[in-house]
Amino acid sequence: MPSPTRRTVLAGALVLTARGARAAAPLRVVASSVPHSEILEFVTRTLAPGFPLKLIETSGDIRPNALLRDGDADANFFQHAPFLHAEEAQLGVTFAVVAAVHIEPLGIYSRRVTTLAAVPQGASVALPNNVTNFSRGLKLLQESGLIRLRPGGDGAFATARDVAENPKSLRFVEVAAAQLPRSLDDVSLAVINGNYALETGLVPARDALALERAEGNPYANVLVTTQALAKDERILRLAALLTSAEVARFMRDRYRGSVIPVRTT
Repeated sequence: MPSPTRRTVLAGALVLTARGARAAAPLRVVASSVPHSEILEFVTRTLAPGFPLKLIETSGDIRPNALLRDGDADANFFQHAPFLHAEEAQLGVTFAVVAAVHIEPLGIYSRRVTTLAAVPQGASVALPNNVTNFSRGLKLLQESGLIRLRPGGDGAFATARDVAENPKSLRFVEVAAAQLPRSLDDVSLAVINGNYALETGLVPARDALALERAEGNPYANVLVTTQALAKDERILRLAALLTSAEVARFMRDRYRGSVIPVRTT
């Protein structure tokens, strides 16, 4: 029968072996194709060629936070913190945010008008159909002078009921966020997330009639993992790489203001 000291040594060896095996295993990260996957590919191609990363691109039938909760992924990189918190409430779990990486300014786009002043009476406006981004879209419409939200209605989750003034009698249409670029032929305006705009060939810094301000923007996209993996050395290394000066330079050079790094230097 092994002595207590022997059992302690064996237990320690098993822990070290498990840690070593986990460190060598590929880190499964769910990410949207643009810009998140492109940023991750830059990291593994240019900055850390040996980094053990398995990239899983999102699609319409994938809920990255559910995959993370269920153990089918180790991290995800596609969302901002307000969206994450709404998902946590729905899924009944609390995740860990390990890095804030970049901002994708929400934009107002149109194929029917070239300026916001030309928006006609009764125009239809497509907005994301999830609570956080619908609220975010209303705030952008307010900042652009198209509506006014009631006092207090420009808080975390403004809804259509919070619109106090709507001088152009805009009609709000809720559309799945990924489908918003395709809605441009059917509506006067569409409020589109930066990643979906980029995926369909729109250049937010060039094509948007209005963009969110980057300064003080609470919608930074974040690297998210589980509480159990928050201190995992692979997660911490990836977080450091994503917030490095090299990645910030890559984002500025590639996306020209359409994706703005949180890191300023």
